[in-house]
Amino acid sequence: MKTTKNGEVMHLYFEEQITIPKEEAPRDLIAHGFHNEVTVQDFPLRGNTVYLHVKRRRWLDKSTNEVVQRDWNLVAQGTRMTAEFAAFLKEIGRY
Repeated sequence: MKTTKNGEVMHLYFEEQITIPKEEAPRDLIAHGFHNEVTVQDFPLRGNTVYLHVKRRRWLDKSTNEVVQRDWNLVAQGTRMTAEFAAFLKEIGRY
């Protein structure tokens, strides 16, 4: 993980580990690069705006040449923030 801070904006960079997804364990997979990086706004941290930069790994099934990936539901639909942060904002908006 890499971090950078510019004023009150913090960027956290994550790269998916090179561990084959458990649900795909029976298949003969090899690491096959990354998807484009996704940037997600997360909960503020100590007064700083926080952005998460996530690089998801692609896998290639050697026998079928099918590209495989983990099913991540990081981003709330229609937003650029985590699902938890969107739910939090939705909840406090009701008062």
